[in-house]
Amino acid sequence: MANHNLDALDRKILELIADNARIPFLEVARTCNVSGAAIHQRIQKLTTLGILKGSYYVVDPEKIGYETCAFIGLFLKNPESFDTVVKELEKIPEVVECHYTTGGFDMFIKIYAHNNHHLLEIIHDKLQPLGLSRSETIISFHSAIDRQLPVTLTT
Repeated sequence: MANHNLDALDRKILELIADNARIPFLEVARTCNVSGAAIHQRIQKLTTLGILKGSYYVVDPEKIGYETCAFIGLFLKNPESFDTVVKELEKIPEVVECHYTTGGFDMFIKIYAHNNHHLLEIIHDKLQPLGLSRSETIISFHSAIDRQLPVTLTT
């Protein structure tokens, strides 16, 4: 993983668009005191470098009927099956994150379910057949902080 040297303009652009991905490039240009073309070129460069991974709308899962958020630590019967398990997890739409971790878990996932009964169905019907020796589930009552990593002008 490369650490890219970003100048003050790159950082200011990132700060502005991370706060509002729909901000017009011309508004970013005015705020940064450069041309719209310069902003467009910088955004392209940041995208090519993989620093920007795209822009999208954020859907609130609770507003569309997913009232239960859970984090599940997975213990695999065969830890060499990581890649296969990840491919299968990608097929489960309720799984929104998957992490390889240190500590006791082989993997750690975040899922959304309609309710606790739906959560049980996901664990029993979709996760257990993946070759788990066991799992540990933590249900989140509320996300107190949910944000992107802030972009600061200092390094």
